Amino acid sequence: MDNSVPAPAASRVDTVYHPDGPLDVRAVLRPLGRGSGDPTFRVVGGSVWRGVRTPLGEATLCVTPTRASSAVGASAWGPGAEWAIENVPELLGRGDDWSGLDVSANPFLADARRRLPGLRLTRTNQVLQMLVPAVLEQKVTSVEAWRAWRELVRRHGTPAPGPAPEGLVVPPDAQGWRRIPSWEWHRAGVGPQRSATVMRVCAVAPALERTLAVGRGGDEVATRLRSIPGVGVWTAAETTQRAHGDPDSPSVGDYHLPAVVGWALIGRPVDDDGMLELLEPWRGHRERVMRLITGSGFSKPRFGPRMTIQDHRSH
Repeated sequence: MDNSVPAPAASRVDTVYHPDGPLDVRAVLRPLGRGSGDPTFRVVGGSVWRGVRTPLGEATLCVTPTRASSAVGASAWGPGAEWAIENVPELLGRGDDWSGLDVSANPFLADARRRLPGLRLTRTNQVLQMLVPAVLEQKVTSVEAWRAWRELVRRHGTPAPGPAPEGLVVPPDAQGWRRIPSWEWHRAGVGPQRSATVMRVCAVAPALERTLAVGRGGDEVATRLRSIPGVGVWTAAETTQRAHGDPDSPSVGDYHLPAVVGWALIGRPVDDDGMLELLEPWRGHRERVMRLITGSGFSKPRFGPRMTIQDHRSH
């Protein structure tokens, strides 16, 4: 992809979203960034920019909280601009109801909730765009996965339309991912198992997007995603958290999260089963509890074994 070629002129579509309570735009959208160099996600000043692949084509979306009120301004450019603007409210957490979550009995969570009143769960309404990077993150370090995402999107994506920040890119659509040759996956450090899973995912992309009509995640959505060979519990959860706004989808199988949850809630590390046991009192809200923990700034003690970064590109 030649990023030096300017994107074609695109008309601008605007909206102003008025949330029904406090809203921390950066905290809500932070899970959508795949590392600091993600070419599809950029924070510039107080604005969050995204390169978005919509059902109507590529779009650039810019979301900016206003200084004078609780309103949030949003602008979009490109063939998919109207779709991107229409989905801004859910992107920023509309429909994500925290009223049934009671964390008052846990001092850590109660304090996190008090300090994070503007936290919401995003719902992007983009299954493929959330699922592909989740597949790339399977069983490797974040450093490896984010490097692969950056390299593949920059080479095979589309320059974001309109006055986007330099280097902002819209990721490929399903056909674009399927056209990437095997040696390009290898060059990006993606092994054949993960690249084959991406191919299977892209082959059923329309059916994946139809899961959005089922609701905000749940067993039926997870079962449909997991029916694709190579998409397991962790990958499905990482996808429904972002695409569907699933409030009860903890990432079982994650290398780090069980220890983080254990240290935060009881002062010692736990495994997946221990994490689920700790989260059980908040069933129905387990992903909200996870976001409170990770959004609080808490980090587990830095000791113990680290996962080895592998470079598959030279093999």
